[in-house]
Amino acid sequence: MGVPVLDDLVAVLADRIDPRAYPHADAVEQQVLVYSADGVRAAPPAELVRALADGPGVVVVRGALDRAMVDRVTGEFDAMVAEQHAAGRQVGDHFAAPGTNDRVWNALEKLAVRAPAAFVDYYSSDVLALVALAWLGPGYQVTSQVNVVHPGGRAQVGHRDYHLGFLPPTEIVRYPAHVHRLSPVLTLQGAVAHADMPVESGPTLYLPHSQKYGDGYLATALPEFAEHFERHHVQLPLATGDAAFFNPAVIHGAGRNRSSDVRRTANLLQISSAFGRAMESVDRARVCRAVYPHLRPGHEHAIAAAAEGYAFPTNLDRDPPVDGLAPPTQADLVRRAVAERWTAEAFDAALTDHTTRRDTH
Repeated sequence: MGVPVLDDLVAVLADRIDPRAYPHADAVEQQVLVYSADGVRAAPPAELVRALADGPGVVVVRGALDRAMVDRVTGEFDAMVAEQHAAGRQVGDHFAAPGTNDRVWNALEKLAVRAPAAFVDYYSSDVLALVALAWLGPGYQVTSQVNVVHPGGRAQVGHRDYHLGFLPPTEIVRYPAHVHRLSPVLTLQGAVAHADMPVESGPTLYLPHSQKYGDGYLATALPEFAEHFERHHVQLPLATGDAAFFNPAVIHGAGRNRSSDVRRTANLLQISSAFGRAMESVDRARVCRAVYPHLRPGHEHAIAAAAEGYAFPTNLDRDPPVDGLAPPTQADLVRRAVAERWTAEAFDAALTDHTTRRDTH
């Protein structure tokens, strides 16, 4: 990798969106593509990929999820935060000291166990699934973290995201250039607004088009790049139920909450390729058991969020391929159980068998 040069980034940031390349978008705001939920449904996957890879790298979807349903899930998230406080737990995040913000790690599993019907409704969203499928293909794995930034909460420094974005520069430089190009296609970053987020509340700051800068993973640690981000970022307000999706190589950061009364609440979605490793561990079998009684035929997107959608790694002695090169996935088992209307007891036994067959001893 080369030494990052600010002028090279500035040249990349001069790119401008050609609206003709995104016929299903409603608008371009501050070099960010804005879609309606119906626009995402109508857009071919190639258009969404073009937006995230070759376009601005950021897509905002207005009304991505039903507001009443989001409010219902927000109530569950608020209860989780209250329970953490009652237990005396101060939960930190990657960029703020414990106690500064409120954070619920592994919110996906916690929501599934706490409110499985709400989980199924929330993750049945076709908008979330369409963007994830376009960027990652099938078998993706969803993790989520709830972040609540209180009035006065400070802004983050501009950064890139997982994988390479979470390594120190001394480690980043050891990875060859083609791995720098690979890292962004292993993850889709997303956020669902669980509160109205006017600009003064500090919704995410972006440098549109910055994902196209080859030395960006090394650049974000340098002062001149941080200063450029501070001066030239863009920021869009969000309403409850809106969603933002972005290429993890876009230089971005949460904004400062300058409001006096807005608890900026977001469900941060990190959606990983079947071929990658997610940041959080999730007990997918536990999630599947919790939500199974609420699943019905047609809940394919909820199954994708709940279950492991890739067959590997496994123990091929005990879990050999059947009618193909790969054994059935956990998601395959859930789909079959739902389609055939298995009892919860039968599903539990089959899931236990599927899980233990993957063990090495």
